[in-house]
Amino acid sequence: MKPRTYLRIASVLTLVHSAMHTIGGVFGTAPPGPAGVAEAAMKANQFQFMGVTRTFWEFHRGMGLALTIFLTAEGLVFWLLGSLAERDAAALWPVLAVFMLGYLAFAVDSLVYFFALPVVFEALIALCLGLALAGAKTAQAARPLR
Repeated sequence: MKPRTYLRIASVLTLVHSAMHTIGGVFGTAPPGPAGVAEAAMKANQFQFMGVTRTFWEFHRGMGLALTIFLTAEGLVFWLLGSLAERDAAALWPVLAVFMLGYLAFAVDSLVYFFALPVVFEALIALCLGLALAGAKTAQAARPLR
């Protein structure tokens, strides 16, 4: 397959990851028991931070939404890079390498601090980016020297 195809697959996987993170992570409800108690404590205690009054729940929710925003932006960028790959895939090599390494690190972070489902998505996204990289390298080798 061509780099464009792998980038489009990575795009869709990233957008699905974003949607699932938003539904389950940001707007999901904590189960009763220890998780519910922890959530209630995060919501109940306000403190001053850099001139504003916040709770740990607001920081938690805000960071969750920030991740949703970045996942959505990355999904759209991967789609756009797929279009650019049609013209000059080899020129995208450094960008794709950075994103691939980022998603590998993201997968390790999720493995250590979260659970398996995001690890699967992040590993698949990294794989698609790696395959797009391999295709971009092949495209570069096939180009005549200038």
